[in-house]
Amino acid sequence: MVKLTINGKEVEAERNATILEAAESVGIKIPTLCHLKGLEPYGGCRMCLVKIERVPRLQTACTTKVNEGMAVITETEEINKARRAMLEFLLINHPLDCPVCDKSGECLLQDEAARYGASEGRFVEGKRVHPENVNDPFIVRNMQRCILCARCTRMCGDGQGAYAISITGRGAHSFVEPFSGDKYNCEYCGNCLTVCPVGAIMSRLHRHSYRPWYVDKEVETVCGFCGVGCTTYLQMRAATIIRTLPKLGKGVNKGLLCVRGRFGYDYIDNEGRLKTPLIRVNGVLEPASWDKALVYITAHLKDIKAKHTPKAIGAIASGMCSNEDNYMLQKLMRFVIGSNNIDSTARLSYAPAKSYIEKMFGTAATANKISEIEKSDGIFTAGGDPTAINPVLGIQIRAAWRRGAKVVVAGEPGGLKNFINYDLNSVPQHEETVLNTIVIGLAEMKGFSGENPYIERKIKALRVPCEPELKATGVLLENMEEAIDDLSGLKNPIVVIGPTLLQSGLPSKKLFLVGAIAYLIGARIFLLSEKPNYRGLIDMGCVPDSLPGGMPVRPGQLKLTNGATMAVPPEKGMNLFEMIEGALDGSLKALYVLGENPVFNLPDREKIEKALSCLDLLVVQDIFMTETARHAHVVLPAASWSEKDGTMTNLGGRIQFLRKGSNVSSGKSEWRVIADIARALGMKETYADSKEVWEEITQVSALHSASEYDKIKEGGLIWPYGSVQFQGGAEDFEVEGLGILPEIPENSDGCATQPDRLYLLPERSLFHSGSTTRKSKAILSVSPEPYLAINPIEAERLGLRGGDTVKVKSARASAVVTLKPDMDVPEGAVTLSNTFEKVNFNALAGYTVDPVLKCMVLSDNEVSIEKL
Repeated sequence: MVKLTINGKEVEAERNATILEAAESVGIKIPTLCHLKGLEPYGGCRMCLVKIERVPRLQTACTTKVNEGMAVITETEEINKARRAMLEFLLINHPLDCPVCDKSGECLLQDEAARYGASEGRFVEGKRVHPENVNDPFIVRNMQRCILCARCTRMCGDGQGAYAISITGRGAHSFVEPFSGDKYNCEYCGNCLTVCPVGAIMSRLHRHSYRPWYVDKEVETVCGFCGVGCTTYLQMRAATIIRTLPKLGKGVNKGLLCVRGRFGYDYIDNEGRLKTPLIRVNGVLEPASWDKALVYITAHLKDIKAKHTPKAIGAIASGMCSNEDNYMLQKLMRFVIGSNNIDSTARLSYAPAKSYIEKMFGTAATANKISEIEKSDGIFTAGGDPTAINPVLGIQIRAAWRRGAKVVVAGEPGGLKNFINYDLNSVPQHEETVLNTIVIGLAEMKGFSGENPYIERKIKALRVPCEPELKATGVLLENMEEAIDDLSGLKNPIVVIGPTLLQSGLPSKKLFLVGAIAYLIGARIFLLSEKPNYRGLIDMGCVPDSLPGGMPVRPGQLKLTNGATMAVPPEKGMNLFEMIEGALDGSLKALYVLGENPVFNLPDREKIEKALSCLDLLVVQDIFMTETARHAHVVLPAASWSEKDGTMTNLGGRIQFLRKGSNVSSGKSEWRVIADIARALGMKETYADSKEVWEEITQVSALHSASEYDKIKEGGLIWPYGSVQFQGGAEDFEVEGLGILPEIPENSDGCATQPDRLYLLPERSLFHSGSTTRKSKAILSVSPEPYLAINPIEAERLGLRGGDTVKVKSARASAVVTLKPDMDVPEGAVTLSNTFEKVNFNALAGYTVDPVLKCMVLSDNEVSIEKL
């Protein structure tokens, strides 16, 4: 520590701190326009000039490090005169249009000019002129207002890692421009909007419609799009969101947001929102009162339970809903109706992966702080592009690479393509061979520690790939060997696992191989989560084999503090796929679907629709009339993420508050509706608010027993939430096909490509989040329609070009779509998103269920392409 004085006040600061940081630590404000916490000091605006004893000239506080015994003065007439002069220089070309500028009221230049003066200018020549650019769907550029602080370019490069904008020109003709020219061709994170101190870069969505004084209230909450759990602030007017923004340094995102979190919120105001319950009458869904709808549901549930037992009733929970919503659905099914038939679309990949990894390593394996990624010295990713699935987590990987970390990607590099050391993206169906080779190579270099005999025994059973098998992957052996060498030397490694890893053949083996890599290099593991509360719904017991807190299902009773007991149904319930089969064979008669759309989000649409049509009762609670809701007997309106209070748990196990900003269009949040149904079926408990629901969760779940509501403060609660009652260790696990490798096609001579096969794979877009964002006008302005992405080499082989209209045909269906070249797509594959209603991935593919993981494995996704 270093001792110094600032304005006569003794200050103690870190040795490498700047004067600006030391002053801020004791509440002394030094003005600045270009400084931004988290970015390298710039010293461009010269507003932070201070006087240092025995130094003849004024110095910039943001770049000058503290020294022992230093004496600093921040306010003198000399300093104020220098600051006033700098403001006069900045205002030479700055237009005096504050009344019409969207930044007015929160403009730093305006604030400092009011504080220090420079009310009159001496520059008599005309101001520079640069036309305002409004051609971009999200961003308006008015470079006449730019003060060249470089905040935006530094945030875009050093913060976001996108490097999409730069300062061009020289002298008075310097401006910030995108490399793409007229429009931005970037990730549209909007973080440049956050940091611009003036009105040079502004949001087009809020152009001439926003002023700070319009804001009635500001609500801190959690973003509702993915599993990172970014802290975001809702600025409200008349109970409507007028802007969402982060705050620098706050939350797991540290002030960053992605395109969905910043601009995609407008879907909640879509005119298609459900506002009243609907009941099917004579084959048509008709509006009904809440009382009538709930009476209908409870009467049919009682009848089905009496005739067919509780095992004939099931439920699908939602990763978009809060912990309280999902807990209440679980309570209705398990403790009121008496059925363990509850699951969610986390079953597709996240839930099986989490369960399997925790068997390999113990329950703490997937509970890690996202902030630790940036500090690692090496990262291995497999199964999807982190910058698209969980964008802010992906930014952490970019930041680690810039600090010297080795990044190895086994799969599509996507947004990491400029931040990787080794691209091990194999042709489809051969990822397993690449992973197998890495595990064997690491085992030879690192040896075995004996810490986990289950893993080591299975590694020893792996077969070494032969030369043709290695060639068939399309990845050079030299690249794999170099990656193995770098991975073996890591001291603080991270392994990131995405959903794609589990969606092709032998998912248990591929997941084991990635887990084995983590074991051999001593890495922490992160599971990418496409929905914001997949981990939370699992913790709430929305799986057929676990109670709240992760305790396994077994006969017994759970006690509440009021003396009441809740009996646990003795038998394990049906998972998502078993409930579909149960509906088809008649063993499942009723299904409650909360905030989920299985007809659209599962492949083999014809089968799903047939299964739902066989039910005696289908209840769908959602915010829109989804493809699933169209088949329902009763449709109930739901609350969006911004319309409810509660909690969510991010992919690292951090519990955070979800706070209500806008009003619920239907008047009721999900847990209240479900509680009303439960009480009509015999539940005794009542709840005044979501806090009382959480208090019951702490009584039922051993994991959450020390997680009192008042402890969930800023930053949230970190796993295991103060509980030591339930932390299991590693156990044995099953691996299918341990000693085998993918077959080499008969018509292949060991080359990387397979010209006779073309596989359709799901695209996970940065801009879209399932089908939700197709209701966002803002997101549709940059990604309005589907496209079929193909590697340019593959396109040339097929005689196709970008922009061609093609017919893509599988064994199940066909679709007409525009072709788009993409170097990230491996040869032998094409990708299509599952967002848009008319053309989407799941309409063309089928699925099977893996016998080990019980996850979804894609099938019938071999396709042909015909140019139209």
